[in-house]
Amino acid sequence: MSIALLGAVDRWTRDRGKSGRRFLLPYDPFPRQEQFHACDAKYRLFGGAAGPGKSYALLMEGVDQALRNPGANTLLLRRTFPELEKSLLLYFRRNVPRELYRSFNEAKHQVTWLNGSMTQFGYSRSEHDIYQYQGSEFLFIGLDELTQFTLGQWTFLTSRNRCPLAATRPSMAGATNPGGIGHAWVKALWIEHRAAPGMENAAGYDPDDYAYIPALIKDNPVYRNNQDYLRTLEALPTHLRLAFLEGDWNLFAGQYFDIFSRRLHTARAEELQLVPWLPRWISMDWGFEHPAAVYWHAQDGARTYTYRELETRRVGPHALAREIAERSRGEKIDAVYLGPDAFARRTDDLSIADQIGDVLVQHGLPRPAPADNDRVGGWMLMYQLLEHQQWIIADNCRRLIEVLPALVRDERQVEDAAKVDGDDCADAARYGLKSRLRPRAAPLETRLVERMSQAQHRAAERGRVLDPTVQALLARKFEQDERKRQLPFFPRRWRRR
Repeated sequence: MSIALLGAVDRWTRDRGKSGRRFLLPYDPFPRQEQFHACDAKYRLFGGAAGPGKSYALLMEGVDQALRNPGANTLLLRRTFPELEKSLLLYFRRNVPRELYRSFNEAKHQVTWLNGSMTQFGYSRSEHDIYQYQGSEFLFIGLDELTQFTLGQWTFLTSRNRCPLAATRPSMAGATNPGGIGHAWVKALWIEHRAAPGMENAAGYDPDDYAYIPALIKDNPVYRNNQDYLRTLEALPTHLRLAFLEGDWNLFAGQYFDIFSRRLHTARAEELQLVPWLPRWISMDWGFEHPAAVYWHAQDGARTYTYRELETRRVGPHALAREIAERSRGEKIDAVYLGPDAFARRTDDLSIADQIGDVLVQHGLPRPAPADNDRVGGWMLMYQLLEHQQWIIADNCRRLIEVLPALVRDERQVEDAAKVDGDDCADAARYGLKSRLRPRAAPLETRLVERMSQAQHRAAERGRVLDPTVQALLARKFEQDERKRQLPFFPRRWRRR
């Protein structure tokens, strides 16, 4: 048993009648778990791989804090109730002796300890469920599988992490594997030691408040020699194996742009050498409380370059437009694509799009057009461009390079990317590519084979067989249609009579 936990429970003893029985937690932490318990950082992160006893350590930390401080409250969370039942509540019912607590309210999932402290088990399935804890205060808050939570949920809970008892030190902790909708902000705060994307008070980030205690399956003596379990992890797909076996934060399950590579898809801005006559356009996602993101793009043959980035917060539409015009000075911009919601939102008699457009026109730039907001088609186009190395991002577009590999697939629609805090820059880039470019077509030969296969299938349904002459005529018609489709289209001008 750990010194910290043993000391806490030793100091908390109760006589039970004449026997004077003393009850101790049946917990003998592994060295990595011991390191987690002994860490005095305000915000701790434990884990990184599967199997090191993360959830159990988090439970025991919450229990110990409650037993150590009479009259204190602690909170333990999972994202959904089924997950809570299968992990934290299961470990509590199975491993915490009934003699240690006065009662357990099954409806509220709340433990009342003999010293007056309380531990609450909770969940927050939706983004707003977290506000059920408004007005509460907890000496310790533990979030199991932290990367399943959003930055907004974590930030709100930090305001509930307080305790009026003297000589107490409120703290929070998370246990997790890489991956999930919160991967980017968790990685930023604990792994990269910097403010997370979407943090409103980025200047207030103090890396000394955050401590990461990495743990792998080999740190758990129960599983490190279990060859069957190890072989199971070794057989997983690459992204799962790296996350669950090695705790790799750079590639994870559910990652949307799993082919993104800084080496292949980024370049130094000064080395792009974009000639002045290349087609150029701008795309932007408007925001005031949320960041506004703007990108400049150019096309050279089949390759598209995103060569400039502007991200700002709490800047009005007129000021934002003037900044865009200033940064575009000397460039011939032939289109500006703006998120569709800006055409509906108003701050006065004019929409946001109208206000931005009036300023851009004054500086010789095009008035914004509504961007193509086909999310699934846009993400798939971006993936396709990256796959064929036809989209290069300048290294000065730091936020876009940071966010793209952190996007995860939506659980309800896997072709879409899940909405997360700080993804405004990805939306802005998507507007620019989807509004301007077409998805890469399959090779001509492939489409011809598909067309002939469909014709043969239709003939078979009628009990017929396509003879070689008919097949040749169909192939010739297909080639003629393709040739016509590739001719430039010149719309007829409307003439008044």
